[in-house]
Amino acid sequence: MNEVEHPTFYPVPGQAEQNAEHWWVGLKEALRNCLNEITDEQRKNIMVGCVCATSSTVIPVNEDINPLMPAILWMDNRAVKQADRINATGHPILKYCGEEVSQEWMIPKTLWIKEEKPEIYGRAYKVIEQLDYLNYKLCGVLSSSICQATCKWNYVKSEGGFIADFMTKIGLEDYQEKLVTDVKKIGEPLGKITGELVREFDLNPDLMIVQGAIDAHMAMFGLNVVDTNKIGVIMGTSFVHLCLAADKREYKGIWGPYDSAVIDNLWLLEGGQISAASVLDWFQNNFYKGESYETIITEAEKIKPGCDGLVALDFFQGNRTPYKTARAKGVYYGLNLSHTKSHMYRALLEAVAFGTANIIKNFEDQGYPVDSLIGCGGVTKNRLWMQIIADVTGKPIIVNKELQAGVLGCGVVAATYGAFDGDFQKAADAMVHPDVIIEPDMAVHEVYKPVFAKYLELYANLADMMERD
Repeated sequence: MNEVEHPTFYPVPGQAEQNAEHWWVGLKEALRNCLNEITDEQRKNIMVGCVCATSSTVIPVNEDINPLMPAILWMDNRAVKQADRINATGHPILKYCGEEVSQEWMIPKTLWIKEEKPEIYGRAYKVIEQLDYLNYKLCGVLSSSICQATCKWNYVKSEGGFIADFMTKIGLEDYQEKLVTDVKKIGEPLGKITGELVREFDLNPDLMIVQGAIDAHMAMFGLNVVDTNKIGVIMGTSFVHLCLAADKREYKGIWGPYDSAVIDNLWLLEGGQISAASVLDWFQNNFYKGESYETIITEAEKIKPGCDGLVALDFFQGNRTPYKTARAKGVYYGLNLSHTKSHMYRALLEAVAFGTANIIKNFEDQGYPVDSLIGCGGVTKNRLWMQIIADVTGKPIIVNKELQAGVLGCGVVAATYGAFDGDFQKAADAMVHPDVIIEPDMAVHEVYKPVFAKYLELYANLADMMERD
C-alpha cells in the first residue's frame, strides 16, 4: 500500500475543505509507486480496479468535471440550518435514515451551495461526491454509488430511488439536473480505464473500473462483514460502526436502516463518532509538542482506569450517533490540581471508548446483539487504546492482518467481479485473514461501568445548554 498526503483547510470553525485536484495528483502518484513494485507482466494482467472515498465530500463541477470551488469535506458542519429544515419536514422518506439527516450529508451540503453560493450553483453542471470525481477521472463515466446515494442522498431502492416530492419540499426540485442520478450497485462495471491512463502507466487497455463506495463501508468487505450478525468498526479520524440486518426495522439513534446500500436486499445499520483519533491529534499537537508517541502512551498507561475522577466528552465536532447533533461540544469534567496532562490524554482515550460503548448499547437495547467487534484503521495500532475500548465495552475486538480494510475492501470487490463470479462472501473468505483478538478484562469493565454512567449523565445534563450555543 502507498500513501500520499494532501492538505486540509479550515477556513472557519466547523468548516473543512480540500482541493479536489490534489486527490487526482495524489492518486496517480500512489498508483505509480505501487506499479513500480510489481513486474511488467503483473501490471499488464491487472483486469479490474475499484476505489472508495470519503463521504459526503462534495464539489460542484463544470461540464468538464473540473471543480468550481474547494471540496466541502465529510466532517464539515456548515449545512446545519439546511439539515434542520429537512428534518423539520417529517417526510416519510426519513424513516429510512433514522428519522433525520445529518449536516454532513450530500443533500444538506448541496442545498447550502445552492443557497449560499448561488453563482457557483448556477454555473455547476453537477454537484458530485469525491468518489464520483475519481471514478470519472479513471474511466470517464459519471455515476453515483448506491452506497453514497442511499446513505447520504435519501435514495431508497424499494421506494423507487429518488423521491421527487421530497426533493421539491426541501427546495431541491432541480435535483435531476444537478445531481448524478445514474446509480450503480457496488461492484457493477462502470467502464474501461481511459486511454490516457493506459498510455501513462502502461496498463491493460481492457482494465475495468467497477463501482466503489464510501471508504468506511468499503471496509466492510475488507473486514469480511458482508453478512448479518457481525459489526465492523472503522477506527480512524472518526469511528464508524457498521452491520447488516436481514429485516427492516425502525431504530432510534442510528443511521438507517439503509436499503441495499452495501449488499443487495440486506439492510445496513450505521453508528458513528465524528471525532476520535482527531481528538487525540488535537491534544498531542497542543500539549505534547516534541514528545515521542511512545512516551505519551507510557505515561497514559500509568493512569488508573477512570482517570482519578476525570471524565471527558468526545464531541469536539458534534455527535453523529446516538444523539445526532452538530451542537454537542467537547468537555472535561472533574478536573482538580492532582490531574496531569497524562490524565487528560487518557480521559480522551476513555471518552472515545465510552462513545463506542454508547453506540453498542443503543444497538443492543433495540434488539441487535453484538458479541464482538471487528476493528480496522490506524487506531488498532494503539494497543493501549484498543484494550481500553475492549474493557469499556466488555467486547473482544478482532483485528485482521490487513489494517487498511478500505483498501483491501476495494480489492475484494474488484476480485468479486474478476474472479469470484459476483460472490462477495467467497472473495472475502479468501482474502481477509484474522491476526489478533484483544480480550476485555472484565474486572476492569466493572470499574468502568460507573464512569460510563457518569459520561452519559454528563451529556444529559449539558445537552440543553449545548443546543442553545
